[in-house]
Amino acid sequence: MDNREILSLMVEDYKKIDEVEAIVLGGSSTVNTSDSRSDFDIYIYWRGKEPAVEIRRQIAEKYSDNPEVDNHYFETGDVYYLRETGKPIDIMYRSTDGIEANIKWVWEDCNAGLGYTTCFVDNVNKSEILFDRNGWFKNLQEKTKTPYPEKLAENIIKKNFAYLKDVMFSYYDQLKSAVEREDFVSVNHRSAAFIASCFDIIFAKNKILNPGEKKLVEFALKNCEILPENFEKDINTLAVGIVSERLAAAENLVENLRKFLQI
Repeated sequence: MDNREILSLMVEDYKKIDEVEAIVLGGSSTVNTSDSRSDFDIYIYWRGKEPAVEIRRQIAEKYSDNPEVDNHYFETGDVYYLRETGKPIDIMYRSTDGIEANIKWVWEDCNAGLGYTTCFVDNVNKSEILFDRNGWFKNLQEKTKTPYPEKLAENIIKKNFAYLKDVMFSYYDQLKSAVEREDFVSVNHRSAAFIASCFDIIFAKNKILNPGEKKLVEFALKNCEILPENFEKDINTLAVGIVSERLAAAENLVENLRKFLQI
């Protein structure tokens, strides 16, 4: 059997769990960016109570020799490799109430975060429905397919741009201090946060949902109609350039974003 055939059998097993409301496939498998190292990102939405660990373990062991069941490093999850094909499987369990609250807070009430604001919206929007007991997920997904809210774009841009450099203890200030201390771990940490906010701004300006963390430069170049000047060079320098060049790249990004936003 191929991976898709095994996935169909897995869905048949997981959907027998009473608490399971919907099962969807997300990640790179649904947006044509997967490669030989990509896993199946499976999201199982539950209502009432989280599916029992022992039942999940029994299903995992049906398809894998050494599954890691019930880890809590990020979301509650089970991870394993398919016995038959070696395909990595990453199953995440989410409550229906939790994802509904996130979609409402971001997409309907137009609240912004610092980086990654619309990632959960994007995840729901692009997921492939494998099982939907009562049509709940389809209804939720339809909410994310409405036009990008103008107020949300404004809030994301306002919040994230200010914290790049224009307020006290901004990302730039923190990065500058880390460079001066030669604290290389902090340099990488602040650079990553700075970049996350830059992408939140760029995607909001283009009214595009934020896809997360992977291949963002490539995604932006392909999907954004407008980009700041020297975008690719400055982002890459800030991400992997030598420490002495990163502050200049951050400053260039801020000023080119300022022109890009016309503020």
